[in-house]
Amino acid sequence: MKTIGTVRALDERRGAVRVEDVYDTGIDDLWQACTTPQRLGRWIAQVTGELHEGGLIHAVFTSTWSGPARIEVCEAPRHLLLTTEPGGEDESQLEAWLTAEGSQTKLVVEERGLPLGSLHFYGAGWQVHLEDLARLLTTDGPVHPDGWTAQTPAPTWKARWTELTSVYQNLPVN
Repeated sequence: MKTIGTVRALDERRGAVRVEDVYDTGIDDLWQACTTPQRLGRWIAQVTGELHEGGLIHAVFTSTWSGPARIEVCEAPRHLLLTTEPGGEDESQLEAWLTAEGSQTKLVVEERGLPLGSLHFYGAGWQVHLEDLARLLTTDGPVHPDGWTAQTPAPTWKARWTELTSVYQNLPVN
């Protein structure tokens, strides 16, 4: 597996990050890993709330991002769209598409509406999240056994994010 990330400007203030990878699992299993609170809590975020289209959830990510999101679209097992911090100044959209490729599944994640000057931080973060997902699918145990909070990132997540930040900083913003 090789995570591929890109960054692009949406306008003079906001941009988008897109990452994708192919996983050695079926589409239904990958969908469950990306939408079930118990499995999400093993690799990316602690999620609570109304887990249905139109529902509001609250998430605490391994990166320390913490906040509300509204589930805009939930079309199992292929498409998920969330609005994070709905109605707020930092509102953004997080979208995921899953596509079966034989016995494997391609996952594409895009987050839009991010501050243009910070795209490299988000790109590095999303690449680490997708790498963590690959580890989850291999072990099905917790990827970050030391845990995380809204104030303290998962230590292994932060170490890898720090490594990748300069890589994303050097990417062209299209």
